Amino acid sequence: MDSILKKYFRGDAVLWAVFFFLCFISVVEMFSASSTLAFKAVNHTAPVMRHILFLGVGAGIAFLVHLIPARYIRFGAFVLMGISIVTLILVQFIGITENEAARWLQIGGIQFQPSELGKLSLVIIAADFIARIKNSKANEDKYFKILMILSVIVCGLIVKENFSTAVLLFGVIWIMMFVAKIAWQKLALVVAVMSVLLLLGFAAVKFIPQEKMPDAFSRIYTWENRLSRHHEEKDAVDKFVINDANRQVQHGRIAIARGGVLGVFPGNSVQRDFLPQAYSDFIYAIIVEEMGLVGGLLVILLYMVLLFRAGRIATKSKTVFPAILVIGLSLLLVLQAFVNMAVSTSLIPVTGQPLPMISRGGTSILVTSVYFGIMLGITRQIKEETGENQEEFIEEIVIEEEDEDEE
Repeated sequence: MDSILKKYFRGDAVLWAVFFFLCFISVVEMFSASSTLAFKAVNHTAPVMRHILFLGVGAGIAFLVHLIPARYIRFGAFVLMGISIVTLILVQFIGITENEAARWLQIGGIQFQPSELGKLSLVIIAADFIARIKNSKANEDKYFKILMILSVIVCGLIVKENFSTAVLLFGVIWIMMFVAKIAWQKLALVVAVMSVLLLLGFAAVKFIPQEKMPDAFSRIYTWENRLSRHHEEKDAVDKFVINDANRQVQHGRIAIARGGVLGVFPGNSVQRDFLPQAYSDFIYAIIVEEMGLVGGLLVILLYMVLLFRAGRIATKSKTVFPAILVIGLSLLLVLQAFVNMAVSTSLIPVTGQPLPMISRGGTSILVTSVYFGIMLGITRQIKEETGENQEEFIEEIVIEEEDEDEE
């Protein structure tokens, strides 16, 4: 049995463990958090079975993708970029609206979020262009400009309906360039331009009445209202009163408060019946309610292990592209997870970011599985290049870490 696992599951064992642990937590918590969906369904087990099906398909996708050489991933990203731009344009006109935002597109009976495809393709292409820059400084200006143009196009198409996703994605691209030590003048220029755009957006909200603002920019007032409400609520006299505007936030706080240290145990959540998005945006609150502080810290630890492991794997790569790619993909997942958890704990305003591999959502699960597959494929490729087996690969990283601690 052990030899079979080594033969077919050739990526990093720690990343596989993180992937399957997240899937397990997802199944347990979705069984509880999807109670409102179960009550509405003819078959009460249908919502959780659908979720398990997506996780199973996702695991299969991760396995298949981890067998694909990085050069094909590199080429396929440009094809995916073209598809994502077309679908991101289409969603502006024929997208399915939910919670006042058109983020879903339905084609041939299949509903998906084009932004997920845009995120994946842009991170891969960013890693590709950064590798080209590092390999040839003479082309730095050329590839930097192309990367910025593509980033503005993709993030610009996403930002109208999903501000947090666009900001998160652009931030990850900037961090990837920072890690790769792209010229600091270029990085500073990007920060300066983004700061000016944010200031202009803030000024537009303050001085242009909503009724006079073009429909294409009307959601900017939604973002401003969320920020203002989050800031003002801290000092409000009635901040503990539950109303339509703060229902999600308040019930999320109650869920976390009920959790204590060990929680009320899976299946015993009360707030799942009151939280409108208990199975997606606020699933971390349900995790803390049912599994307590211990469970909440365990989930954080899994994402931190993912990020730390990706960093260690990147140092093993002999070439720039896989190293930067594994850092970019892990950063995107971990930062998205932290944003979701920060929303559930009322640290930041509601953004609508799912908890990777745990929240309900077909497109998110499948694309996240592709992320894991690519990272696992990079570790497989590194081991094959260096002629290391699974134990030697893990042992060498551990030895390096111990040597650094001694120093």
